[in-house]
Order: sequence, then structure tokens, then C-alpha cells
Amino acid sequence: MTADQTVERAADKLQQLANQLAGEGGWKSKLAQPLAEDADLIRKMRPSLIKARAKGEAPAGQKPRQATVAPSSPQIGGARPKTKETSGGPSPWIVVGVALAAGVVLAKWIDWRGHAHTRD
Repeated sequence: MTADQTVERAADKLQQLANQLAGEGGWKSKLAQPLAEDADLIRKMRPSLIKARAKGEAPAGQKPRQATVAPSSPQIGGARPKTKETSGGPSPWIVVGVALAAGVVLAKWIDWRGHAHTRD
């Protein structure tokens, strides 16, 4: 196996991983585009291309092309299923309000108890 084939195989595996992550959704799908760009960069770093560029035989100043990632779902058909975006807890404002009220009540109770048992 030549070095060019090894580099191309590594780029293919990276592109395959990018396509797989693009279909999963969430934070993993955000990694798909950079991985596809890395696969394109690895393809440009084949030893035969580097050698040709060093000799001046291959074009060095090519426009960078946009790396592509497979779509995460079929493009034809119905809309994506909608997910409920519930946080699963009470509103943060309610929690802050209850904590404030509890703090005020606790402070008043401590102040009242301090007056009940004075030290002479």
C-alpha cells in the first residue's frame, strides 16, 4: 500500500465519521463540518501532491472548496418531528423569589429570638 493510499483511506474514514456525526444531532452534529474540512485538508496533504507542489508541477494557490457533509435526514418528505423543549424544573424566578422570602422570614425569626433572651 502506498503512502497516497494510506492518506486517502484516513481521509475517507474521517469523512465517514463526519457524515455519521451529522446524522446524530445535538453537539455531535456541530463537530461534523470541522471534521469534513479536516478530511479535505488531509486529502491535500498526499505525499505525491506535496512532491509535485515542491517541484512546481501542481497548482499551489487553489481556491479552498467547501467541505461537504451528508444531510442529517432525508431531504424529501415530511417535516422533522418536533421535540418538547421543557427544562423539567420550576422557573428560576420562582426559585429566587422563594429563597428571598425564606431569607427574610429567617432573618426576622433570628432577630426576634435575639430579643427574647437578652444577656445582661
